[in-house]
Amino acid sequence: MRASLIGALGVAAAMLAAIAERFLPWQLTYDIGADAVDSILTIIASSMLTVTTFSLSVMTSAFGAATSNVTPRATRLLVQDRVTQNVLSTFIGAFLFGIVGIIVLKTGAYGPQGRVVLFIVTVGIVALVVGTLMRWIDHLTKLGRVGETTDRVEAATRNAIAARLRSPCLGGRPPAPDAPELPHLIASRATGYVQHVDVAAIASCAEALQTQARVCVVPGAFVYEGSALARLGEPSKEASAAPDAEQPGDAHDRVRAAFTIGHQRSFDQDPRFGLAVLSEIAQRALSPAINDPGTAIDVIGRCARLLTQWTNGPDEAIDTCHERVEVPPLKAADLFDDAFRLIARDGAALVEVQLRLQKALRALAGMGDADFRLAARHQAKLALDRAETAMALEEDRNRVREVARPI
Repeated sequence: MRASLIGALGVAAAMLAAIAERFLPWQLTYDIGADAVDSILTIIASSMLTVTTFSLSVMTSAFGAATSNVTPRATRLLVQDRVTQNVLSTFIGAFLFGIVGIIVLKTGAYGPQGRVVLFIVTVGIVALVVGTLMRWIDHLTKLGRVGETTDRVEAATRNAIAARLRSPCLGGRPPAPDAPELPHLIASRATGYVQHVDVAAIASCAEALQTQARVCVVPGAFVYEGSALARLGEPSKEASAAPDAEQPGDAHDRVRAAFTIGHQRSFDQDPRFGLAVLSEIAQRALSPAINDPGTAIDVIGRCARLLTQWTNGPDEAIDTCHERVEVPPLKAADLFDDAFRLIARDGAALVEVQLRLQKALRALAGMGDADFRLAARHQAKLALDRAETAMALEEDRNRVREVARPI
């Protein structure tokens, strides 16, 4: 969309310069020859085609490097990079401007004032391209690097955690422990991962039926045909007797449409996915092919920083709560499991990784509520058990025990 809009703007700029002299309220005293403008436009058209092709090759190489050295799940964040999209769109727009300008110029549609206007616009395009190239060169030094990609994953996870803290139950309310099972099951008709749940749409349907709704799966869950997405209670007699009463089948379709199911997980409503991707980065770094414990240690610090954000609890200004919809909240034990379990497994024999992991869990074990502290202590115990089994040197085991003892 961005490339199409900027490309259309470049075409429009070249076309409007041909009719600009009809609407200018003043006469320009300068006259620029067609050959001068034609030479500049030719340079722009030929160079922008080359630069765009080169930029695409560099971009795909960066994606490949991120897939090989970081994790394929992080590549989508690189594809969504706005700087890259803006740069490529600018190059395409400048290329189209040059091509259309040359075509219209060859037809003789530009008068003396039109050529002056075209020249001024061309100079502006050159300045825009130079600024974009400088920004692109700076951006290329970081695109696809392990540290830069990990920063993007951490930022996406931080945003997802912040959104979940604003709406701990995605805008609904937590289910009561002793709540009865609702009778009407709404089953999935697709197989894949839940990417988004529109709780407001489910609440609207429940309000129309004057009943309760319960969401059975949250973003990140894997569903298949026939698995439960949600449950609805019995419609009230008043809602059923209304002239415009909604049929049960229509209500089920509306609730089913509130679940976006895709082939891959999404970062937006799924903080656990971000923590899992960070854990994958650490796993890749700990593999024998890469052997980079430093990246795994860095990821442990990032996960600890993100989970510290979770300990602050829900924000004071929580989004509108739909009382008729019950949504299960995230559990601290699941967050810790996604963040640390696999790192502890793959780095069990590395004393530097285990020491950093125990220190991070020791810090987290002193924060948050009882469930949060319990989850931190549980992961510390699992990591210590793995280290006891995998480490060959007794001195290394003693060092890990010493750090883990306060937990």
